[in-house]
Amino acid sequence: MWFAIKQIYESLLFALSALKENLLRTILSLLGVTVGIFAIIGVLTLVDTLNDSIKNSLSFIGNKVIYVDVFPWTFGKGEYPWWKYIKRPNPTYEEYKFLEKNLTQASAVSVFGVRGGLNVKYKNSSAKGVVMQGISYAHNKVADLRIENGRYFTEQETESGRNVILIGATLAKDLFGNADPIGQTIKINNIPFNVIAVLKKQGDNLLGAPSTDNLCIAPFKSMQKMFISTRRRGVRPQIALKGFESDTGLQELEYEAKGVLRAYRGLKPLEEDNFALNRPEALFDFIDGIIVTLKIGGWLIGSFSMLVGCFGIANIMFVSVKERTNLIGIQKSLGAKNYFILSQFLFEAIFLSVIGGLAGLLLVSMLSFLSSETFVIKLTTLNILIGLGVSSVIGILAGIIPAISASRLDPVIAIRSK
Repeated sequence: MWFAIKQIYESLLFALSALKENLLRTILSLLGVTVGIFAIIGVLTLVDTLNDSIKNSLSFIGNKVIYVDVFPWTFGKGEYPWWKYIKRPNPTYEEYKFLEKNLTQASAVSVFGVRGGLNVKYKNSSAKGVVMQGISYAHNKVADLRIENGRYFTEQETESGRNVILIGATLAKDLFGNADPIGQTIKINNIPFNVIAVLKKQGDNLLGAPSTDNLCIAPFKSMQKMFISTRRRGVRPQIALKGFESDTGLQELEYEAKGVLRAYRGLKPLEEDNFALNRPEALFDFIDGIIVTLKIGGWLIGSFSMLVGCFGIANIMFVSVKERTNLIGIQKSLGAKNYFILSQFLFEAIFLSVIGGLAGLLLVSMLSFLSSETFVIKLTTLNILIGLGVSSVIGILAGIIPAISASRLDPVIAIRSK
């Protein structure tokens, strides 16, 4: 253990000496490693940030959820016969109740609907273009609904369709300012609703995806009554099925839901499904495919710079071996073994390469100054370890041949060299 520490220490001294004596040459040689690490880790960091931002933007669709819909999600895979899908019947509230009663592989079943362009008023304050969502009692198990102040619906309120509502943080600020909205009555298209909660502020997201900040959420039945009473077109129900954590890939839930829906709709064995069971995982898999492609591109771009850096460090090491040939001969004449000489130069090459890698990581960390509210750039511990690991491997590849040549020098010939 002590021998290894001494070896590393001596290698550090030799490397620092090389840096001081030939500063410009060393910096130019390490530039390839620096640029390479910056390219690779920079791309990995930006891609990881992009991946996190996109998935955070899509968090509203939930996790381990299947959506019953008319149109399947294909994301550009093959032909899309929309003319066939458009003839399918829409999901209904009765289907939701049937699924809720008969599904055993679902941890929660929810129905919801959305309408936009609504006017919301409270005394002299108003907000236009507000989006309203009607949900069933179990919807908070399906979607990510975080309450900052107040409470969620009771099951009785959702089943009876009471005019109670949850409002987003931005909407609450616009209508009430700094006052407490809980217990107050607002009017949505002139229909009164009692505010029972304010949702936690989400802020902007990368894709401009739906946010709860300017949203109001009511029981699905009260939303249905609202639009029927105002003689406007009703709300189209959408059904969401939440699976169990143990259901890998939601296969069990999908098979059961397909059988129950086919039975409810009276489809014969040879008839094609007239509904689609869509999973967010399909979207995330599509995104992951793009992310992997971007990462491969980053590695390919960075590899060229790393190759240049590898040759640069190898050049330094060959020059270092030549300059210290006399010293190597003296060390060998005093009993130094071949592996001692080899490890000296190999540690020195690794150290030089790691310096270049650290410089690259420093440049990557400066990318955080380009962060925005929707795109927070952060250098992760994993990417730092990857950068240091790659630079260490480059050091080994660049230093192994010069180190071997140094360890094989004849001590008599080496001492005579100038």
